[in-house]
Amino acid sequence: MGYVLQVDFKMNGPFGDEMAEQFSGLAKSINEEEGFMWKIWTESPERNEAGGIYVFETKETAEKYLDMHSKRLAGFGVTGVNAKIFAINSKLSEITNGPVKQ
Repeated sequence: MGYVLQVDFKMNGPFGDEMAEQFSGLAKSINEEEGFMWKIWTESPERNEAGGIYVFETKETAEKYLDMHSKRLAGFGVTGVNAKIFAINSKLSEITNGPVKQ
């Protein structure tokens, strides 16, 4: 199965290529997190928002990452983090080409 962690927060940039350059070290470090499978990075310069859609092996590893990530964001001065954890319905996701396996 797997669990999706959806996160978004207010951010004044950087966005686009500058964001990719500045956050590449962070992106590489996320690969080392327990239970981490993959992430899609999200951004909206028009709304000054950023975040991501993550997939973790278990609900517990998603919760553990969210706790650590919220503290890290607070250290950067980011508050008001919106986050939700969802179980993945693998059967339906496979039908719609979701990158998950049962």
